[in-house]
Amino acid sequence: MMLSPELADRLRWRIEGYRNAMVDFQRDLTAVNAVGPDGGGEGEWHRAAFLKEELLRLGLGRAHEYNALDNRVYTGQRPNLVVRLEGRECPPTVWVMAHMDTVPPGDFDLWDTPPFDVVEREGRLYGRGVEDNQQGLTSAVFAARAVLEEGLLPTSDVGLLFVSDEESGNRFGLEHVLREAPDLVSPSDLVLVPDFGSAEGLELEVAEKSILQVEFTVKGKQAHASMPELAVNAHRAAAQLTVRLDLRLHARFTRTDPVFLPPESTFEPTRRDSNVPNINTIPGTDRFCFDCRVLPGEDIAGVQGQIEETAVQVEQEFGVEVSIAYPGLLPAAPPTAANAPVVPALIDAVKAIRGGEPRLVGIGGGTVAAVFRRRGIPAVAWSTSDQTAHQPNEYCVVDNMVSDALVMAHLFLRGQ
Repeated sequence: MMLSPELADRLRWRIEGYRNAMVDFQRDLTAVNAVGPDGGGEGEWHRAAFLKEELLRLGLGRAHEYNALDNRVYTGQRPNLVVRLEGRECPPTVWVMAHMDTVPPGDFDLWDTPPFDVVEREGRLYGRGVEDNQQGLTSAVFAARAVLEEGLLPTSDVGLLFVSDEESGNRFGLEHVLREAPDLVSPSDLVLVPDFGSAEGLELEVAEKSILQVEFTVKGKQAHASMPELAVNAHRAAAQLTVRLDLRLHARFTRTDPVFLPPESTFEPTRRDSNVPNINTIPGTDRFCFDCRVLPGEDIAGVQGQIEETAVQVEQEFGVEVSIAYPGLLPAAPPTAANAPVVPALIDAVKAIRGGEPRLVGIGGGTVAAVFRRRGIPAVAWSTSDQTAHQPNEYCVVDNMVSDALVMAHLFLRGQ
C-alpha cells in the first residue's frame, strides 16, 4: 500500500536535501578502514565507533552492541550494532541489515583514485566499499533520519542492523548476533538486505543456488619430458578429468528455473595451480578446482557422486591417484516466498520510487540474506547498483544512494 502523495512529496524533498550530507557520510566511512583480519586488516572496530557517534548525532539513538570475540584483531572484538526506532505498532519490525566490513583494495595500480579517499566524479563516488555495502548502510541511516526529522512515527518498529564479517562468512557478524539474541528478529518481521542490486533497481533477490567448491589433486609420477615411458603424466590425467567433468555434469543436471540467471546449474573449472617450473618436466602432481552453483532442489550428494565416479574412471584409465576435497559446501537456503509480507511491501515501495515492474530473481552467488532464510526468516536482498563490488575503481551512483533511501523510507511508513 503506497504512501499518500503529500507524504511522498515531503519525504522526497527531505531526502533529496540530504544528498551532500550522504556524500560526506560515505567519504568519512571510507576513510575508516574496515578490512577484516581474513583480508589482512584490523577489523571494523573504528568504523563501528564512528557509526555510533553519527547515529547519536543524527538523533537515531544509542546503538546496542553484540560484539563477537576474535583474537585476530587488536581489540579482540568484532562489533555488531543495532538501533531501533519505535513505531505505531509492533510487531512486525522492519529490519535493514548492512555490513560494515570491506574487502581489501587489491592492486593499487589498478585504481584511478586512492581506494580509501572518496572521489566524486560525474555523479559517482569512487572508493573501496562505497557500493559494497556502504551505499545500503548510508541509505538506511538517512531514510531513518528523514522519518524522524519529518516528525513521523514508522508504521511499525524499525531496526537498523550493522554487522561485521560479512565478507568472510558471517561467523563474527550476523551469525553471532542471531546466536546471542535468537529472538531479536522474528519470522514475522520484514527483513531487507541492501547487498544485491541491479542498475534499474527492479530486481528483488529471493533465492540462491547451492554452492559446491571442489579441489582435485591428481598424483602420477614425475619424469623428464623426453622419457614419457618413465612417467605417469598427472597433467594429462587432470586435463581429461576436467573435460569429462565439464561434459558430464552439464549433461546430467539439466533442470532449469527461470527465476535464476543463468536458469541452470553451473559447473565451472576455475583455479589451476602451478605444477612444474620448466617445460621439459612431466608433472607428477596437478591440482585444479571446480566451482559449482546448483539449483535448489538438485541433490548435492548426487553431484558429488558424479564427480567421484568420474574421478575413479580417470584413475583406472591413466594410472593416477585422485584426491577430492570440498572446501566450500553450502546448500541453498529455503527461498523467500512471493507472498511473504516483505515482498509485496518492498514491491510497492520500489514501484513508488523507481517505476517499472519489480521482479523476483534468484542468483548463483551467496548473500547474507541466506543466514536469515535458514532460520525461517523471509528476507529480500535489494538495492540499485551497477554491481562494481570487489572491483578496482568500485563506485556508487549518488542518485541510486538517494533513491534507495527513499524506497526504505516508504517501507518504514508503508500504508500512511
